[in-house]
Amino acid sequence: MNGHRWTGCVAAAVLAAGLTAGCSGDEPERAAPKATVLVPGRPGEPNKTMTVGPASPKPPNAADVTFVQMMIPHHRQAVEMSALAPRQGADPKVKALAERIDAAQTAEISSMQSWLKRHGHGTRGDHGGHGGHGRPAASPSHADMPGMASPEEMARLQDARGGEFDRLYLNLMIKHHEGALVMARKVLAEGADVQIQQMAKEIVTTQNAEIVRMRDLLRGLKE
Repeated sequence: MNGHRWTGCVAAAVLAAGLTAGCSGDEPERAAPKATVLVPGRPGEPNKTMTVGPASPKPPNAADVTFVQMMIPHHRQAVEMSALAPRQGADPKVKALAERIDAAQTAEISSMQSWLKRHGHGTRGDHGGHGGHGRPAASPSHADMPGMASPEEMARLQDARGGEFDRLYLNLMIKHHEGALVMARKVLAEGADVQIQQMAKEIVTTQNAEIVRMRDLLRGLKE
């Protein structure tokens, strides 16, 4: 067996073991089981065994916990803003977008709360999702979160109707999404938890696309 063929055999054996280990169906944070495979030896050398498979997942670090604890109230404000659209908005496309944001971020809040509970952490300033209607969602304790609407901005949004609401909602939500991107990119650079890394990547992908969509809607409203 020549060198190239030997290398190919090793790669094939490792890949097969990796695919088998990766189909375990375990929870995202749990490492798939390792596997022992037979590696053909070089000509004249005995075969060897080697253990392959993913390493144990890294435990969450402070960046992961901080991201989740801040993203929950950040999402809650987006949900509160979006829940106003059916009653106060005018454009059907803006209402449809707000409905999607409401549903997606409500589901993500639930997922993040479960993650915190599983890892023995609490949330910051826990106050419910839609239960806060009728009062500004932002508070001084949230002022350090990128993109959060101020109490004054929330009050203006709650008072706006029709086209005025649509334009203000889109402008505030674009800023809000941009803040979420800052937070997601920070945890991607500094975090360790596999599930949180995946969530942050999804936030970057989804909210970037929604920013593009909202800017398009804004241009349409101004024309």
